[in-house]
Amino acid sequence: MIKISPSILSANFAKLGEEIIAIEKAGADYIHIDVMDGNFVPNITIGNEVVKNLRKISTLPFDVHLMIQNPDNHIKAFADADSDIITIHAEASTHLDRSVELIKSYGKKAGISIVPSTHENVFDYVLEKLDLILVMTVNPGFGGQKFLSSQLKKIENIRRKIEKSGRKIELEVDGGINQETAKLVIAAGADVLVSGSFVFGSKDYADAILKLRA
Repeated sequence: MIKISPSILSANFAKLGEEIIAIEKAGADYIHIDVMDGNFVPNITIGNEVVKNLRKISTLPFDVHLMIQNPDNHIKAFADADSDIITIHAEASTHLDRSVELIKSYGKKAGISIVPSTHENVFDYVLEKLDLILVMTVNPGFGGQKFLSSQLKKIENIRRKIEKSGRKIELEVDGGINQETAKLVIAAGADVLVSGSFVFGSKDYADAILKLRA
């Protein structure tokens, strides 16, 4: 089944709690939380204390995407904030295997994300330890960007790697996902879709989620 992980980056932050309750009622599977440090990416968003407070109002799995340099320094804080999945960037970790092991040591699911310019072979020596792979189909840092179709081949290649491994690794795609691009990434092998603008820009969150899932 295709899972939908609405990105709160596009939510109304003046009423963030209400927005999360609304997408949970609308049928979201995960809540995607983009953490940006103004260093690895040019934007700055939220920290672990916000995640901790959001946990009080939702039981959905928190799909936390750390777009930050030196993620090892912050993994414990986000684990303590009750994140369920912690995804770091291959480009931001000096010792990727060690970073994945650190996430797992806190009993959390471990994910690795790559930007459009990174080759999928980066996963080859850590694949057996992963729970999720996140392919960015835009250059990370801002919401509302145009989908990069060049990444479809990468998604296909990663899906083949996952199937060959025999492991249950979720393949998530984030960036420019709407009703049309969702069809493309699902056909390429994605099973978790992150969507911000399409969901939160809709008047009917449930309808938007159904359209993505379909």
